[in-house]
Amino acid sequence: MAEALDIDVIAAIATAFPDVTEGTRWGNRTWLVGGKAFVWERPMTNADLKRFGDARIPSEPIIAIRAEDMHDKEAILASGPAGAFDIQHFENYPAYLIELALTTEAALREALTDGWLAMAPQGLAERFLSGFSK
Repeated sequence: MAEALDIDVIAAIATAFPDVTEGTRWGNRTWLVGGKAFVWERPMTNADLKRFGDARIPSEPIIAIRAEDMHDKEAILASGPAGAFDIQHFENYPAYLIELALTTEAALREALTDGWLAMAPQGLAERFLSGFSK
């Protein structure tokens, strides 16, 4: 049986990247590289929940992941990764959400890698891509 995906799994994946720090923003665990958040815990707010109306409300835990830009975000969401979705609050912001109960660890690793690369300083990202590791 596969391990349940939770925020501790996110923490383990995120902190395996070079120069990642963990902090708290708005009361939620957040992982940063170069001082920029690339993934964070993102529970639904009351306003979010109201906007779902009669649609299915995603179950928590939910994370937000940064995309390089809006085009990247649109491409990611168009490719239909399991558990990925967007909400009105993120409408003009280069980040998307993932419902952990609907995804896989492999998909999360890929998404977190992309988010880390989007926020990492260019030199660090280049070293990482060329085989440098923590």
